[in-house]
Amino acid sequence: MKGHVRERSPGTWAIIIDIYDETGKRRRKWHTFKTTSKRKAEEECARLVTQMKSGNYVEASKQTVAEFLDEWLTFIKPSVSAKTHERYSELMQKGMAPLIGSITLSKLKTDRIDAAFTKALTEGRRDGKGGLSPRTVHHMRRVLIKALSQAVTWDRISKNPAQATTPPKVERKKMLAYDAAQTHALLEALRPTRMFVPTLLAVMCGLRRGEILALRWRNVELGDNRRSIAVVESAEQTKEGVRYKEPKSGRARVVAVSTTVLAELKAHRARQAEEQLRLGLRPDDDSFVVAQYDGSPIQPRSLTHEWVRLITKTELPRIRFHDLRHTHASQMLSAGVHPKVASERLGHSTIGITLDLYSHVMPGMQADAAEQVDVMIRAAVKPTA
Repeated sequence: MKGHVRERSPGTWAIIIDIYDETGKRRRKWHTFKTTSKRKAEEECARLVTQMKSGNYVEASKQTVAEFLDEWLTFIKPSVSAKTHERYSELMQKGMAPLIGSITLSKLKTDRIDAAFTKALTEGRRDGKGGLSPRTVHHMRRVLIKALSQAVTWDRISKNPAQATTPPKVERKKMLAYDAAQTHALLEALRPTRMFVPTLLAVMCGLRRGEILALRWRNVELGDNRRSIAVVESAEQTKEGVRYKEPKSGRARVVAVSTTVLAELKAHRARQAEEQLRLGLRPDDDSFVVAQYDGSPIQPRSLTHEWVRLITKTELPRIRFHDLRHTHASQMLSAGVHPKVASERLGHSTIGITLDLYSHVMPGMQADAAEQVDVMIRAAVKPTA
């Protein structure tokens, strides 16, 4: 196997590689290479010959990046959740495709992708009002790496050009949470509304929005000796509607409830039963804990809209509904609850996630631990006569 180069026109070279089959018959592979230097063309020729000899050569295709991304999104759809697929599609088809979609996949290089990320950061908004956030571009990069890794697996390209790109710097968002007094004020302010119970479950039990809206009475133990909530499902809103899936961590968990939450849930169930009986409905264990008047489920987006509407009517700081979960976590850790217990209660897949998210609470805990050890050691030292 050997190759040579031939100048087609100024700045354009043809790389011709002679390949011989088992019978000795010759066939040729032609490649076009853009450069003003014959030496660089010869180096590219040598690289291609080496790839062919080692079996790492990938046949050039005219498939564009946009065409490949469409193919990959179709391929990946059965193996991810509907919401994840929607997000992948938005990032790739609306984010990356306009920037690099016209490039032939086999000719996609790292510098072109880096240039695309830079453009996305400065002027990537579709309304023309500036650039995308670093966090969004970070997600674009992560999904593109995943997609192009599949292209390598399929032998469309020899290596993943997105792997070597420079990720944008993403500043961690400041964790917002209420203190104990604010939490009490919040619950009292929302008590007359239908947002009281979902807020209670978020701020006192650490449940996610989707977990609250998927919770059914059959998963709630209201006995005096056994009071707990089994989190087995989560509601996810997509363009096609609401679907119910396993919790985010991929496994169910049991969350113990306090006597206060127990009493509130008992009162809520009685009120809910009265409402539905007036409509001629008979609630049962399959009924949703948080529901509309007629017992039908509430959409996650609707709950968020109602939260925003009501919180603006209070004097409390404006935080997201998801920050109520952060509030519960922060208050647990500040109260001295072991991070392992907090992790299990929150449904984190590992304790490391809990420690990373709530490290801002740890300094005070460490100071208390240091003092406790100091007191114990001093108490163990016998006074000298």
